[in-house]
Amino acid sequence: MRKFSPALVLSALVLAGAALLVRSARDHRVEVTSITPAAPLPPSTPAPPIADADDDRSYVFRLPSGEPTALTCDEAHLIIDQVRAGLAYEASGVEPKAFASSAADWLDPHGLLSLAPDAPGAAILDEAVPALLASIEGRAGHEACEGTTAAAGRLKAWADELHAAFESGRREGAGSKPDPTDVESAVSEAISTSGQGRGVARELGRRVGVFEAATGADGRAFAEAAEHRFTPELPTDGWERVILAASVRAWVPMVDPHGEWAPFDEEARIYEIDLSSRPPQRLWTQTTSTALGARITEGARAPLAQGDVVLSVAGVPTAGLPLEQLEQLSFAADGSQLGVDAIVWRGGAIVTLGIRREPPAKARAEAVEPALPVERVRYGDGDVVVVTIKDVRDDLGDDLGNVISEQRAASGRKLHGVVLDLRGNGGGSTDGAVGALGLFVPGAPLFTLKRRDGTTEIDRAPTARGDERWDGPVATLVDGATASAAEMIAGALAAYRRGPIVGLTTFGKGCAQEYVDDDAHAGVLRLTTLLYALADGTPVQRVGLRPTLRFPFKPSGDPPREREASLPHAAPTWRGPDVRDPAAVVSADAIAWPSHAGGVGPCIHNELCSALELLGRVPPPRWPSAAKRPPVAKH
Repeated sequence: MRKFSPALVLSALVLAGAALLVRSARDHRVEVTSITPAAPLPPSTPAPPIADADDDRSYVFRLPSGEPTALTCDEAHLIIDQVRAGLAYEASGVEPKAFASSAADWLDPHGLLSLAPDAPGAAILDEAVPALLASIEGRAGHEACEGTTAAAGRLKAWADELHAAFESGRREGAGSKPDPTDVESAVSEAISTSGQGRGVARELGRRVGVFEAATGADGRAFAEAAEHRFTPELPTDGWERVILAASVRAWVPMVDPHGEWAPFDEEARIYEIDLSSRPPQRLWTQTTSTALGARITEGARAPLAQGDVVLSVAGVPTAGLPLEQLEQLSFAADGSQLGVDAIVWRGGAIVTLGIRREPPAKARAEAVEPALPVERVRYGDGDVVVVTIKDVRDDLGDDLGNVISEQRAASGRKLHGVVLDLRGNGGGSTDGAVGALGLFVPGAPLFTLKRRDGTTEIDRAPTARGDERWDGPVATLVDGATASAAEMIAGALAAYRRGPIVGLTTFGKGCAQEYVDDDAHAGVLRLTTLLYALADGTPVQRVGLRPTLRFPFKPSGDPPREREASLPHAAPTWRGPDVRDPAAVVSADAIAWPSHAGGVGPCIHNELCSALELLGRVPPPRWPSAAKRPPVAKH
């Protein structure tokens, strides 16, 4: 079970043959259909990391092991020390109660250890919080993490009770004579997330036993995996390591609201994969966990189909896999040159499917979202093009350049201006932001980024091709949910006086994250390592961008419940130096929006037309110098 709060993150970063086997399993006959002749890998054998990575993929993930996430005391100290040293600001203390709650959640992937009403895990961690914090932070007298021993002993006793309940249910189910309806229910029904822990464990065991009764030797390895995953049998020191890992996972985002640590088995959750210019292809987009595997509910990739219960992929059983490891497993075929085998439950039979890796060009075309939405709106005696940008992908500069080139070449009225609609855009890739800005302020220094040690670096815009570059009027539309890389785009255009910001004060995320392997060689860290300021020195962190022309946009969805300044432990505000290229700073009226004489629209949404009317109805904004620029509004 996982509780997540959304984070705004900058990224660094088939053909089938048929062979039919019919086997008798006790009193119920099961068809084991192999759609490809390849024999399945033994599901009980942990699969090695996927090899044969090539340059066509920006992400290659190892196959998850299915084992509980665990860290030794020394590994936990290495990760905590790395966070403290790399964070862009000094880490502050965490609130013990919130830490205990988060650690209990990470401890419990299935709701049996700490979330069930009779589960003692949450209470155990509540009582152990002072010792746990002292242990992972390596305080004097706690360097050996002895504070976890008592908690681990109590947790082991409870886990042993759950294991006994599961085995009891498994024996009950295995001794039954199930009909096809019973088997289908046992394999396909979602796991209950409520109820007493012992009762849930017993019911899971009963379903696994029913599956065994129906499938015999063919299903035994999947049943064994389910028992091991749902109710692991670990020694006390094994549970100590599990508690330490859960504590580290809780601690990192509590000192860095945009940070996270994940083991290599679950690193896929760390990255903004969908914002990549070459995202890996998934085997599915959404599943529901069952006692024996994962039932696909959305986005099945052929030959998988919606409704299939995936029992294993590339030899890794899915029964009892945490959601994070299931997500990582969904990228398995993209990490192999030849593809993988998947074993599924389909139509009352165990079926083996050969899933081939798509050619890179085809996979990329299918994975990338459609081109940027464009609305061309009448503006006076010409048009403006409004480009909706919902997130900042790595290749935003290329996509936006194509839009400008196509719209400039389109027949019809003259193109007077370009409007970038960044409302609701939570950010994304710094590379994408920099690439997009190259279309409007080519070659200009854009942002100063500062590390904890005071060193700085400057991002500079690339130079766009002539047909993609836009030298005319430009504006950005923003609201309270415009954040991070989207604020970079709007802020840079304003800093160079290229175009006004229209809307509401933005979210205020003026920090950037980097991805690094941890020093313990156990997983991956996403960490806030940089603060940034606009080219004129204006800070963004905690304060946001103040619109040049204020317009009260109505939220399209739920209004943002928080801003960067309200996030606990958010980085401090930082004002940087003025690094603008004087030659690139536009004079106050050089690229003013022309008058539209009241002729704007129609627009798909009337609110957009009302905002566009502001651009040509008022005198050009007076752009103060950085030294005299009034402070942006605080939340």
